[in-house]
Amino acid sequence: MSSPHRIVSLIASGTEIVAALGFGDELVGRSHECDFPTWVERLPPCSEPRIDIHASSGEIDRQVRATVTDAISVYRVFTDELNRLQPTHIVTQSQCEVCAVSLKDVRQAVCELVGSQPEIIALEPMDLKDIWNDIQMTAAALDAPERGTALVADCLARLEHVRSSVAGRPGTPTVVCLEWLEPLMSAGNWVPELVELAGGEPVLCEAGKHSPYFTWKDLVAADPGVIAIMPCGFDIPRTISELGVLFDRPEWYELRAVRQGRVYITDGNQYFNRPGPRVVESAEILAELLHDPGRNLPGTRHHKTGWLRLEEC
Repeated sequence: MSSPHRIVSLIASGTEIVAALGFGDELVGRSHECDFPTWVERLPPCSEPRIDIHASSGEIDRQVRATVTDAISVYRVFTDELNRLQPTHIVTQSQCEVCAVSLKDVRQAVCELVGSQPEIIALEPMDLKDIWNDIQMTAAALDAPERGTALVADCLARLEHVRSSVAGRPGTPTVVCLEWLEPLMSAGNWVPELVELAGGEPVLCEAGKHSPYFTWKDLVAADPGVIAIMPCGFDIPRTISELGVLFDRPEWYELRAVRQGRVYITDGNQYFNRPGPRVVESAEILAELLHDPGRNLPGTRHHKTGWLRLEEC
């Protein structure tokens, strides 16, 4: 029987993948952002942000741009803590140096380790297919490829249930998913695919590509039927506290989605921003708010936890 792994995950979605694969009891460290399953918060953090994550969305954007321009990482890895934990595997990502600890940061930290030569599992999700590949890659690295196959099959079956549940419903609303509020940014990568699975038509974005910035003029021209607000790293209360940057713009009140009461606040931090197994719940949330919102129909299990109508805030 092989010895237990000692896994440090430096990305929240990686932690969720490891736990969903059944290796939660072999996690020994986490990033400062890892908080699901909730018990992972008992593990020692191995990273911290170099910016003030409690600042306004506009100030966070300014700090990130300044930090990246100076060629400084947005995050700090605790090399001493990694050395103490002696991991056999470190899960990180190479998709975005702003969203989480990057592969470059981890490689630099690992070079400084004295007593451990961990295997680095670098996730690189750009779309749904990549998420399934990352799950299977992680499972293979942990010597359990069959667990990855089973988890992916379960996720795909649940997504197919979402797709079939909305098939045939009248209308395909155009949808803008706001991943940042100041400046405006539309959710890209896997989110457009989730919108389509849920029966919507994503606009101002492209599946499989990084989230793009856009202008208020672009938003007015698109005039979406639905707006889903999901700032990266923000939960619902934090997002609500930032809505003033939208309300202060006269263009906001011109938008069809605003006039028709089709604006929704979602928990971007727990769902849409995490490319792991809970992208399934993200698709369910979109299906709920795109179809028959406000009727309290059976199956709207994420209402008030995963999403709210703007009028409910």
